[in-house]
Amino acid sequence: MIIAIDGPAASGKGTLAKRLADHLGFACLDTGLLYRAVARDVAARGFRLEDTWAAVATARGLDPLELEDPDLRGTAAGDAASIVARIPEVRAALLAYQRDFARRPPGAVLDGRDIGTVVCPDADVKIFVTATAEIRAKRRHCEFEARGAGVAYETVLTDIIARDTRDAGRPNAPMAVAADAMLLDTSNLSIEAAFDAAVGLITRKTGH
Repeated sequence: MIIAIDGPAASGKGTLAKRLADHLGFACLDTGLLYRAVARDVAARGFRLEDTWAAVATARGLDPLELEDPDLRGTAAGDAASIVARIPEVRAALLAYQRDFARRPPGAVLDGRDIGTVVCPDADVKIFVTATAEIRAKRRHCEFEARGAGVAYETVLTDIIARDTRDAGRPNAPMAVAADAMLLDTSNLSIEAAFDAAVGLITRKTGH
């Protein structure tokens, strides 16, 4: 079984994907880490993120074992990832790995922005997780405060909106709701409530 979880930044899709994978005994892949790792490695080699040939070469040589770097979870890494993710050849280079991962038995949960539309259009279950920009900014701001980072809420909100615009506006594999995806708005849901709602959606779709 393949479960596709899509949605914008800070919507809660990553946390939800992990919870669902643990609950079901499935493998889990945060596909955004692939693009974050590509951006990290391109910058580390002294190239600009917009340098297509450097980004493509890096994507083709990416070692999935290097996705555990905690720095990949930061906002800066996410912003950098949205730049290299606009390059069609980078997305193509990472597509095969994602699809191979999705076929892992007994099942897999993949989260990203184009899983249900491009990576796994035939996924058994597609859930698009969303929340208002203001709520997502508050969540991200709380994460910054917990880490002792002095970032203003207004700055976080501006970054969230800009990220949404880049992700939804890129010409290749933009963030979009698949026609057969089920929507899950987490604006007013706790992690537990969102998880329960997602399990209910999966049960409704699969019958078990």
